[in-house]
Amino acid sequence: MQSFKESLEHFFDRSSASLLHISERWRVHANRRTLLALIFGGTIVLTLYIGVVQPPERFPVDTLVTIPQGATLSETAESFQREGVVRSSVALKFLLTLSGKQDEIHAGDYLFKEPKNMFVVARAIVIGAYGLEPTRIRVPEGATTAKMARIFGSQLQRFDEERFLKNAQPQEGYLFPDTYFFLPNATDELVLLTMRQNFDAHVATIQGVLETFGKPLNDIVIMASLLEREAENTEDRRKIAGVLWNRLDRDMLLQVDAAFIYTLGKGSFELTIEDLSSDDPYNTYVYKGLPPGAIGSPSLDSLLAAVTPVEHNYLYYLADRNHVTHYSKTYQEHLRKKRLYLGS
Repeated sequence: MQSFKESLEHFFDRSSASLLHISERWRVHANRRTLLALIFGGTIVLTLYIGVVQPPERFPVDTLVTIPQGATLSETAESFQREGVVRSSVALKFLLTLSGKQDEIHAGDYLFKEPKNMFVVARAIVIGAYGLEPTRIRVPEGATTAKMARIFGSQLQRFDEERFLKNAQPQEGYLFPDTYFFLPNATDELVLLTMRQNFDAHVATIQGVLETFGKPLNDIVIMASLLEREAENTEDRRKIAGVLWNRLDRDMLLQVDAAFIYTLGKGSFELTIEDLSSDDPYNTYVYKGLPPGAIGSPSLDSLLAAVTPVEHNYLYYLADRNHVTHYSKTYQEHLRKKRLYLGS
């Protein structure tokens, strides 16, 4: 009986050992299979991410990307692949179709500040996250339309400089210098319209003063544009306005150097005898009266100075090299001050 019991115990011990051995081998192989499966799956995921999901190397950062109104999913996906927004148009279509969002794409201009992966891009076009933020653009007082074209053209991607100049130059002086906020996809037509409306709004605030002065708005704008260039403060602008209106009333040549900045890009101390005698309609040393147009965009202060001139008998003025303005009633006095302050 004891022998049978021992034999039975021995049998169970061996069986247990065998089962434990088999179980351990299964566990080891199972872990190995799991590990291999994870490695295989990870490789596939990584390959898909690198080849499909991650942003392309030529991702269009800070560049407008457009989905036209009425564009299909296929057209959008193919366009995004062409422009480097996604790596695969097929993958983008599959993702949007799988999520059931294929009919929820928002048309319009999109702008990405940094490279985005396909999932982020897909979400952006589904919810209409355009990424457009207003751009702050300052137009300085006295700026010409040519300078405005360069300022806006350097910051707005839909801005056509050539077309702007063609439409803006006839309105020289009527586009108000100010700080503007435009979306990156603003066009030259919108900029021109906004600047002209801004001018009209500012002029409306001083309409009563303009009407009291009694001269045409165009004359006032031209005079103000000269004052903007000729003086840096309100007092001098009003006194110079008095000089220039006095000269016009006496049928004298204006002889304003600032007009040459507009036509030749030269300041007072750069002008030559040849410049002063040139057959240029803006040459106020040759042609009497106001120039044919404004030489830039005057500020509200210069517009007001033009219609509120200081009443005096001065007919001449000059600015020394320290930008201090000196006034004279006679030509002889003017020449004396010119020798005194300019050495000529």
